[in-house]
Amino acid sequence: MDLDSDLDLDVRAVGDLRPAEREALFERDAGVAEIRGDVRDITTRVRDEGDVAVREFSRDFDDVEVGNLDVTDQAERAVREVDDRVLAAIRTAVDNVRSFHERQVPDDWRVAEEGRELGRRFRPIERVGVYVPGGAAAYPSSAVMGVVPAVVAGVEHVAVATPPADEMNPVTLAAIHEAGADRVYAIGGAQAVAALAYGTDTVDRVQKVVGPGNRWVTAAKAEVRGDVEIDFLAGPSEILVLADDTATPEYVAADLLAQAEHDPNASVVCVTDSEAVAEAVVAAVAKRLPDRARAETAREALENDASGVFLARSMPEAVLFAEEYAAEHLSIQADDDEALLDRLSNAGSVFLGPFTPVAAGDYASGTNHVLPTGGGARLHGGLSVDTFLRSSTVQRLSRGALDDLSETITTLAEAEGLEAHAESVRTRLRDDDA
Repeated sequence: MDLDSDLDLDVRAVGDLRPAEREALFERDAGVAEIRGDVRDITTRVRDEGDVAVREFSRDFDDVEVGNLDVTDQAERAVREVDDRVLAAIRTAVDNVRSFHERQVPDDWRVAEEGRELGRRFRPIERVGVYVPGGAAAYPSSAVMGVVPAVVAGVEHVAVATPPADEMNPVTLAAIHEAGADRVYAIGGAQAVAALAYGTDTVDRVQKVVGPGNRWVTAAKAEVRGDVEIDFLAGPSEILVLADDTATPEYVAADLLAQAEHDPNASVVCVTDSEAVAEAVVAAVAKRLPDRARAETAREALENDASGVFLARSMPEAVLFAEEYAAEHLSIQADDDEALLDRLSNAGSVFLGPFTPVAAGDYASGTNHVLPTGGGARLHGGLSVDTFLRSSTVQRLSRGALDDLSETITTLAEAEGLEAHAESVRTRLRDDDA
């Protein structure tokens, strides 16, 4: 099929967007809401029926008869099966991601001031489940991104769930092993999230489920949240390229296509104040699309309601568009990219300059590619060591420090009607006086 002639991608003016078009762009959910009922049924059955339901859903959704759900030994063997060049690339990626995340490990601290010793300490969660996507494509990189920060944080048990297949992808399995996972399960989709969240005869229950996935995985994470912690809702991939008249249209087009090939529900956007750049980007995308191996998937993503090439009246308007969009990946291809970055807050990960493709962060630069989608970057950042830590505050007061604070404490306690709180202070001071 001649995908070039079929591509429905035109330049649209930001100022001409209708309310419904703006809603599709800025309130996107990638079809998650419409499948919540089906996902609720899946997670309930896995919670109630365990391995039996998991195997049934593997037959129904993955077309695979799964024997042993636990494939940890297979992951260990895969390291010896993959090409040496691929294994070297996995290990380089693991090293870079580990190095970046080791810089995120916080130190416990305490300070002493006028008899008050105050501090904070950090401890890892004990049991974490990482979802690693599979299916239409293999994602060994997601294994690295999900497992390595958990290991760096000191998580005691890191389990991975990844979709089953008649022949599991050895590269993904090798990456899971090299990243440091303790357990690997051949389970995909919503049923994988439920198995990790609730446990089965085979799968150990975890305290937190993290990782990206399609809309079924995202909906399942939303469904189990409350019964188990999650990182955030990381659905189909997104990119927004913020470009000025110095941008190279072919680079922009290449980045849009790179994210579009992930999923038909991916969101791919370019916004620029240059009409020439906007039109050249559309032409470059149309020219490059037919040659891509996943051209049909990319075409669907390019044509969905949350994607497009947009012409702003000025760079300030383009910045406002990008800030409202709050993309998972924000690529700034502009002359003064640092100045534009200073005016932006809402982005999962930022890629500056013409030689920083999103693919660098996807694989090997060291930053994490598990990032918030659907506007989640307005509220939080991506996966990090912090995701796997909990903190406690610590304090010790001398008798003198308590005496200095006593009037403040007792006055506020009594104002709240909590007389015993005030008395807990007075008792200590009376006993000490005696």
